Amino acid sequence: MPTRYTVVYDDDRAREIRAIARKNDLTEEEVIRQLVDTGLDQLEEHAP
Repeated sequence: MPTRYTVVYDDDRAREIRAIARKNDLTEEEVIRQLVDTGLDQLEEHAP
């Protein structure tokens, strides 16, 4: 069962997310999901 999270960004970060979404024809939610996934993958790669 999927878990839903809520994140709050300041206006500058929200603009960046919207710009990425527009540039790549994605939803803002998809951009955030991909950013989180990428960040978690990076953590796993660099874990001791």
